[in-house]
Amino acid sequence: MESKLVGYMRKSNNGESLKMSLDVEALEDVERYETKDGREYISLIANLNRVEEIIEGDREVTSICYLVDE
Repeated sequence: MESKLVGYMRKSNNGESLKMSLDVEALEDVERYETKDGREYISLIANLNRVEEIIEGDREVTSICYLVDE
């Protein structure tokens, strides 16, 4: 399975939240799904170990991707 980069995640300047920066053009290619109530969603992923490293201060940034079935 292949993954495509759509953005990055890092700790906010005040250190109290995680900030996600997403490439709007890249999101246009992401596969969407619809729920019973008609709302449309996309599924994005970030590596949990790397997110934990950001929270602990051992890492500055990690990628946000979506999985592509090819």
